[in-house]
Amino acid sequence: MRTLILFALASLPICAEVRALSLREAVDLAIRQNPSLVIARLDHVKAQFAVDIARDPFTPKIYGGSGAAWTRGYPQAINGNPPSIFETRVLMEIYNRPQRLLVAQARENARGAEIDVARQQDEVVYRTASLFLEAEQTARAAVAARKQVESLQTVLEEVKQRVAEGRELPIQSRRAELDAARARQRAAALASAQEEAESSLALVLGFGAEDLARPLPGEEPALRLPESEQGTLDDALANNKQMRLLQSQMQAKSLEVKSYQSSRWPQIDLVAQYSLLAEHNFQDFYNIRRFQRNNGELGASFTLPFLVGKSAHAYAAQGDADLAKLRAQYNLLRNQIAADSRKAFQDVKHAEAAREVAKLDLDVAREQLNIFLAQHDEGRVSIREIEGARVQESDKWLAYYQAQNDLERLRLNLLRQTGTLSAALK
Repeated sequence: MRTLILFALASLPICAEVRALSLREAVDLAIRQNPSLVIARLDHVKAQFAVDIARDPFTPKIYGGSGAAWTRGYPQAINGNPPSIFETRVLMEIYNRPQRLLVAQARENARGAEIDVARQQDEVVYRTASLFLEAEQTARAAVAARKQVESLQTVLEEVKQRVAEGRELPIQSRRAELDAARARQRAAALASAQEEAESSLALVLGFGAEDLARPLPGEEPALRLPESEQGTLDDALANNKQMRLLQSQMQAKSLEVKSYQSSRWPQIDLVAQYSLLAEHNFQDFYNIRRFQRNNGELGASFTLPFLVGKSAHAYAAQGDADLAKLRAQYNLLRNQIAADSRKAFQDVKHAEAAREVAKLDLDVAREQLNIFLAQHDEGRVSIREIEGARVQESDKWLAYYQAQNDLERLRLNLLRQTGTLSAALK
């Protein structure tokens, strides 16, 4: 008994946990803990700290220490300063145009990283909603498939009885067995697909590979779609975060090019230093009439670049090439967004028509089943025909569920194209 208890306790952590949640709960959870989104947020944090790194040369830094040493002969410099008991110095750049432009570039990169977080959040929301619909659809299909198995099993038993009574040929029994076997195979495949979809949804939500996320039946959020194709195009171009990201990257690259181009500008640095000197380091070599123990200086250092080499020009040329590449990508993306948004709008219209056809087909199958049930009460229809009608009705339900699922997916894609999906699902 003790061994069984230990084995059960050891197996608890590896048991899959089924987490049931609604679509809104799934979206909120994905926004909080999706791994890709967490990584994007960390990149944004790094980009924000990169601004502080770029601004560091303009921040005053104070250093103190000692340059004490025994000297003989000429007092040589220690780290560029004469031997001293104590010294302190302040380092700070006052004017450095290339570095100022690099600070502006770092700020723009941080803004681009923030846009990228929003872009990836939209992608995570779309993937979460799509997987939620897929898991929901496979669950419905699995239930319908199990009902088909029950109906075909009933047909099989009736056919076997009729074969035993000599009222059916044996081949009819084999056909019924084949139909039942196919239904069982389909039900098993759908059950496996349901588990795979729930596992994929759990991974997007940030759970472990052994967990499952099961959709809860409930009221789906009302998705407000654009009313016209032109409205879809306008919203897509105005809200697309990939275009905004490319615009930010072009601005950052332009600042980088200007930084290289301004390498010939003068540079001004703060000069501030204090030294406490020892007389014995200087009295034997210099003929000092009046020794000054406390020494300090405060001012500015000017640097005028005359020859800066070819590297700055080469880096600027490379930046211009990258900038032209980003512009070409921006124009290509704009045209692609226009084409995709129009297609997404038309796909929704076609899917709505397909769902209507599937609904009418389902209504016909249900009405036929009701007719067979009424005729069965009168003894005019056999159980076999009724179960066959139920199988057909189940097929029509599956087709309707699939049409409904396709429509919802295309609606999500349309809102994804217009950049309003996250707001619609919150």
